[in-house]
Amino acid sequence: MNFAESAEEKTIGSRMAKPHVLVIPYPVQGHVIPLMELSLSLVKHGIKVTFLNTKYNHERIISSFPEGSDIESQLCLVWIADSSESAEKTKKPVTTGEVLKHMPGKVEELIDCMNGSETEKINCVLADQSIGWALDIAEKKGIWRAAFCPAAAAQLVLGLIIPKLIENGIIDKNGTPLRKQTIQLSPTMPSISTENLAWLNVGNQTTQRHIFELMMRNIKSMQLPEWLLCNSNFDLEPFAFKEAPNIIPIGPLMTSNPSGNSAGNFWPQDLTIMKWLDQQSPSSVIYVAFGSFRTMSLTQFQELALGLELSNRPFVWVVQPDFTEGKNYEYPEGFEDRVGDRGRMVGWSPQRKILTHSSVACFISHCGWNSTMESVSNGVPILCWPHFADQFLNKSYVCDVWNVGMDLEQDRRGIITSSEIRNKIEQVLNDGDLKERSKLLKKKVLNGIRQGGSSSNNLDSFIKWIKTKN
Repeated sequence: MNFAESAEEKTIGSRMAKPHVLVIPYPVQGHVIPLMELSLSLVKHGIKVTFLNTKYNHERIISSFPEGSDIESQLCLVWIADSSESAEKTKKPVTTGEVLKHMPGKVEELIDCMNGSETEKINCVLADQSIGWALDIAEKKGIWRAAFCPAAAAQLVLGLIIPKLIENGIIDKNGTPLRKQTIQLSPTMPSISTENLAWLNVGNQTTQRHIFELMMRNIKSMQLPEWLLCNSNFDLEPFAFKEAPNIIPIGPLMTSNPSGNSAGNFWPQDLTIMKWLDQQSPSSVIYVAFGSFRTMSLTQFQELALGLELSNRPFVWVVQPDFTEGKNYEYPEGFEDRVGDRGRMVGWSPQRKILTHSSVACFISHCGWNSTMESVSNGVPILCWPHFADQFLNKSYVCDVWNVGMDLEQDRRGIITSSEIRNKIEQVLNDGDLKERSKLLKKKVLNGIRQGGSSSNNLDSFIKWIKTKN
């Protein structure tokens, strides 16, 4: 099956004159999930949505839908072919280089195919902000445009001022820092070291170069959309939104599924963990999860295991296959017997449901923006362990701006030791002021997404705008 066939088979049949939006995420899970949830919100308001993935991601999402899911009846899920025959055979995700070179042509062909039909014409392209080339294509085709940022507004602002960073001698034209220093756009915004700029923590040098190239291209592309939406909240980042008033907060986006499950997961979720949580005491469980990209050395993996054991508290630890570098994970000898039923290791979790559960006391997190939003929306304090891209900026928000979490610090070897993990767990759980700040922040965030709140009103305005484009 090629991309054109799959799109036609999926889209033929609807003859109602609804506004039709083509949604294009960057092809990784942390970007797919919030855009799929935004898409479900649009569908609830009578808007037709065609959601585009690469074939590799499309198949993973379909296979991971929980039993009884009705997402496929709500969204028109289509795919474009992966970059090459070898990619199809090896079942690997597309690389950043392929996002730059392969995807644009395939997306343009898909748009031409759909717009060749009177019944399937696209009224609006809603594209991930990190792939501005999709907005360039929409502009060329005369299609209305909207961009969506799944990260913090502060991260988007930082990306848009890259030319100023070059001009001021902070980085060179390739994005390399000219010296180590801290960047802070205003005293009330998060700070970040030049060592931790998003494009410098995304894999090897080739990947870093491609990400920086994407970000440079996006600076011009961000002038094209009529709407620049962000999965954030004005009360979380007031000064970022004042710095860039064209960025419109509509988050944190919560699931539109009656089941409460997140949409767009790449792995099946272990729902049995919820019964175990029901048996735990209130505010007693440590939840540990590092997103879909994290790997760590075997030494670090075992230190984490020992730290959770030393905490003497119940815990849920999300451990995916190949979580350790170059080999399958290996727990310390006797670890599983010693922790017994107090510790639950799962392959992939219903994270949003877990963080809403009354038994959860804190979250040891990589500080991905989706995870951060889910945690602050539930008043759960965070122990920060960033690793990738924008996670260092998010950590600064958690620890320095909102003050709802603590940083886990490495030793001289670059290892976060078991004693550091145990001690920080105790500090967080015994810090009444931190818990109170977490509750107050939760209240502010939820007020924003309730009917009449700032994020809710912004989303309503965007939906009304789409309906005028039919």
